[in-house]
Amino acid sequence: MRILGISCFFHDAAAALLVDGVLAAAAEEERFSRRKHDASFPRHAIEFCLRQAGLRRADLDVVAYFEKPFLKLERLLISALRTWPKSRGLFSESMLSFAGDKLWIRRLIEEELGVAAHSILFCEHHLSHAASCFLVSPFREAAILTIDGVGEWTTTSIGLGRENRIQILDEIRFPHSLGLLYSAFTAFLGFEVNEGEYKVMGMAAFGRPRFVDEVRRLIRLDADGSFELDLSYFSFPHSTHRTYNQKFEQLFGEARSPGSSFDPDSPASRRHADIAASVQNVLEEAILRLARRARERTGINRLCLAGGVALNSVANGRLLREAGFDDIYIQPAAGDSGGALGAALYAWHIVENRPRAAVLDRADLGEAWPDAASCLDSAGVGYRRLADSSLIDQVAAMLASGKVVAWFQGRFEWGPRSLGQRSILADPRKAEMRDHVNLAVKFREPFRPFAPSVVAERAKEYFNLPDAGHCYPARFMLYVIPVHGRQRPALGAVTHVDGTARPQVVHRECHPLFYTLLSRFEEYSGVPVLLNTSFNVQGEPIVASPSDALSTFQRSNLDALVLNDCLIDKQR
Repeated sequence: MRILGISCFFHDAAAALLVDGVLAAAAEEERFSRRKHDASFPRHAIEFCLRQAGLRRADLDVVAYFEKPFLKLERLLISALRTWPKSRGLFSESMLSFAGDKLWIRRLIEEELGVAAHSILFCEHHLSHAASCFLVSPFREAAILTIDGVGEWTTTSIGLGRENRIQILDEIRFPHSLGLLYSAFTAFLGFEVNEGEYKVMGMAAFGRPRFVDEVRRLIRLDADGSFELDLSYFSFPHSTHRTYNQKFEQLFGEARSPGSSFDPDSPASRRHADIAASVQNVLEEAILRLARRARERTGINRLCLAGGVALNSVANGRLLREAGFDDIYIQPAAGDSGGALGAALYAWHIVENRPRAAVLDRADLGEAWPDAASCLDSAGVGYRRLADSSLIDQVAAMLASGKVVAWFQGRFEWGPRSLGQRSILADPRKAEMRDHVNLAVKFREPFRPFAPSVVAERAKEYFNLPDAGHCYPARFMLYVIPVHGRQRPALGAVTHVDGTARPQVVHRECHPLFYTLLSRFEEYSGVPVLLNTSFNVQGEPIVASPSDALSTFQRSNLDALVLNDCLIDKQR
């Protein structure tokens, strides 16, 4: 049976394809369209998934959509009525939007894919999130926690997963939302909503949480994990353009201008960092209470986590240390794009009642370009083709000498992290490398941290990460954890200002070539660790194709590019 899962029309549109229960392919639309967070119908991602599996549209048995549009429309209508007349603009824009593709998604899928109406399924948004993590986890039973901005009505849910069944036990509904609370501060701190939340997380490390009391005026946290926003501070219930209001600004002061510089020594930047630290602190406390409630509610010491808030890797690190779970699983595309996977899994396991299949323990589910050399030939770019051993040795030597290398191998990653398939790599030892890559290579804010990739067997020597072999979120860069104090001088470029890092734990069986590069780099440098950041520049999606890679290479200050077995060195 061939089941296609789709998410679209909000942000991070994606497609995922199951063939007899096995995940054959998954990708975000942005990788093909080159529009960051592309929300449109994922035509390119769908075509890729079919191409990867050798299928045609007519071969599809089921198409599963990641939410229920009429329930979402119900929420928009009721919310508009509750806040009328402030919501006149929201009502008009929502009706115009839904009168287009969003309301008629079934018809659109029929027209685009040629499938019969009875073959199209709709899965509630938070059930899609729950399915996307639990049904590919290593657990036969687990507590499930989903947290995001909002789906149809639900913003947070606690569930129980057993074998191929999921039961939602508790939920919190719009307008009370941890995701929307954090997004309000994202906008206040000058970043784009649904794009800049991770920048707030990075900025928080430079501050002190001295505004926690003020943030707590905005949200009441109860002992049982429930919470409620004070809506008098927010505009999002009745506006599509503003998330917070004048009362919010009176409490926190002047908002940070978008694009303004960040200098941790200036009073204004320190205030903004302190605000970021404060909302991050309150978010972490709320998530911890929810997780403990999920453990109490289910009696199970294993947790599956999904939703956009599950990408807050600082909060995930606290869950690992403090929530009392023996093990945690988060799949690499935990946000809305992962809903495509969840919808497909829902159709296969829950609707069709099929048993569980494989664990999702790797993220290389996108497209590969085996003949990357043809792109270089067409562009007239000189290169050398090298056997694996020679390629690894030369790249390791370049990295140890201070060069920054773009690394393109195999199928691109599923989710927002580069994990050794489409990465920019550099020496992790000196702090100056962080500044160089931020400013000269990525063209992004200087306060942004970089992640380290480390061979699995050596991870606990450098990071406070016990049992790294079974720690699935660490495979996908989803934990921020302390760097051991004695190792911080050796990892200056990847240790954040607060002594933490967001490591990727690399397993030989999943990433043999990348694992070998890390091991060879240790022979040159003494550390089995590399700085690993996404292969893109600010404002662009991660590269997918060789032509994307070559364009980014030529427009940045990268020193070398590896395209499969081809090495291009700007200095040769």
